Amino acid sequence: MPMQIGLDELLTMLVSRVEEMSLDSDNQKSRFNIMFRMLYKKGLFDEKDALEAIREENKILLELGMIKAMPDDKTLKAAADNLMLWIKGDAKEIRRSLEELQKRVQEAQAQQNKPRIETAPAGVLNELDRLGANNGGKKLIL
Repeated sequence: MPMQIGLDELLTMLVSRVEEMSLDSDNQKSRFNIMFRMLYKKGLFDEKDALEAIREENKILLELGMIKAMPDDKTLKAAADNLMLWIKGDAKEIRRSLEELQKRVQEAQAQQNKPRIETAPAGVLNELDRLGANNGGKKLIL
């Protein structure tokens, strides 16, 4: 016998799971930041090492077919600089960088057509349920 679940219950479960994943991700990010700051302060790596590691990571991604082209040196350097900002804990520069990124994202969003999610009126949903009832009680889900 099939189990029926309401859309609101399904959305609640999905949102709850996404929130759990977000908290876990934040926790892992925090732990990595702490570990890398300790290693950096002990002098075990520097900016040059970060750039080389990012270059190597992108080379592997390219070989695996996960990216289509190797980023240019300017992009790799920007990624290394951004990584080092977090490791060094330069809050003022991080804030400035995030504000700049937010401006670029807003500009890009303004240039795109925003897709819309539309819902059917209650009468149409009731009609779909009625049609589903004619098929042996099965629910119609689109």
